[in-house]
Amino acid sequence: MPRKPNLLVILIDDLRFDEFGAGGHPYMKSPHIDRIAHEGALFERAFHTTSICSPNRASIVTGQYAARHGIIDNVARDASSFRLPNYHLELQRLGYETAHIGKWHMGNSGRPRPGYDYWVAYDGHGRLTNPNLNINGKYVQHTGYVTDIMNGMAVDFLKRKHVKPWSLFFAHKAVHPDAEQAADGTVRMDGYVVAERHKNLYKGCVFPKKPNMLPPEEVIKSKPAWAEALELRKSKASRAVLDPLFAGEQEEIRLRAAMMAAVDEGIGMLFDTLEKKGELDNTFILFLGDNGYFFGEHGLGPERRFPYEEGVRAPLIARFPKRIKAGTRLKDLVICQDIAPTLIELAGGKPGAHIQGRSLLPLIAGKRTGWRKSVLHEYWAENAYPWLVNMTYKAVRTERYKYIRWVNRSRNGELDELYDLSTDPYEIRNLNKSAAHQPLKAKLQKELKRLSVEALGLI
Repeated sequence: MPRKPNLLVILIDDLRFDEFGAGGHPYMKSPHIDRIAHEGALFERAFHTTSICSPNRASIVTGQYAARHGIIDNVARDASSFRLPNYHLELQRLGYETAHIGKWHMGNSGRPRPGYDYWVAYDGHGRLTNPNLNINGKYVQHTGYVTDIMNGMAVDFLKRKHVKPWSLFFAHKAVHPDAEQAADGTVRMDGYVVAERHKNLYKGCVFPKKPNMLPPEEVIKSKPAWAEALELRKSKASRAVLDPLFAGEQEEIRLRAAMMAAVDEGIGMLFDTLEKKGELDNTFILFLGDNGYFFGEHGLGPERRFPYEEGVRAPLIARFPKRIKAGTRLKDLVICQDIAPTLIELAGGKPGAHIQGRSLLPLIAGKRTGWRKSVLHEYWAENAYPWLVNMTYKAVRTERYKYIRWVNRSRNGELDELYDLSTDPYEIRNLNKSAAHQPLKAKLQKELKRLSVEALGLI
């Protein structure tokens, strides 16, 4: 019987789809991350369905939509997070040794969750320096930069003698800034912290301006739902969140790129360890982010939860030579809920009926018949930022079109948005009121209704 593969998931907090070298970043050097893509597959159309930390993390580990698993925002839903149908529970039943190292943030408690034989986490967002880590139920104060500490712990786990195949969920705090999030979801922002050795990295580098990096007065011409939010963004309370980030400025982009240097070093360490143990090609490695981010596109910055491409597209790459041909590029519509069933299937199991994603293995093997043609995006208004009030939406994205329904603000669809991504990839020309596009809009509205019901688990 062939050996079951080890499973390594590397999750980066807040990383955009284009925020690594192979993803298209203009100056970031990430050779070890890029190695995963070059020796494996890059999913060019991978998406978050609820592009915000807690809901999307829960979707990754359950294979379910937020509407079904119930963690719909960053409010401290600790009790719920202890009861998630986490894929690691199934891996344990399939004979795996399981570990979680890093950020959990489905609820603010860093205590161990069911499904893991080894546990390292911290409360809430944690801290970028001198973190207080919960190790198998006991809090231990550490000194140093959290990315370096996490890298060392992940390498130590790989170096152990394992009598079973293992699964490691390795969740970095980077590139999220230091922030304190209260139980009700409100945020106090401190800002980015770069490792001392990388502080001058990329100094003077410039991220090119994109056509959709527009001032607020231009944005609201095609996106009227944003009129109040973009005005409230100027308030003192809003600036207390935005200014520590250098939101929308070149400095923010540079700081994030510099923070990724320590992440990339750690991935190099993981490669080295697996190679020395002779386990590299028997380890399925998956790298992704938990939500997108804006660098000034549509006048936005940390409003990562909104359904424009920079917010909902995921960096998703995977390496496993036994199944994935080097240099593979896939354009099919993939969602983060597809990860759990993929890993269960690789482990020799069968995904349960409660899992709403689909295994990526047939897609990787070239079997595209019957694959999804549309993706749902949904968000429930919450308390995180003082300028975002009543911004609930549901959206559908097909291979060509995107339709956004503003649930709270719209009276009868007058604020909604419709984009033809083939001719308007930067989502600047809103076709919502175009008479020629009304039949298309009706079709997309019907598909949105179908997907919304499906997300609830009703069909």
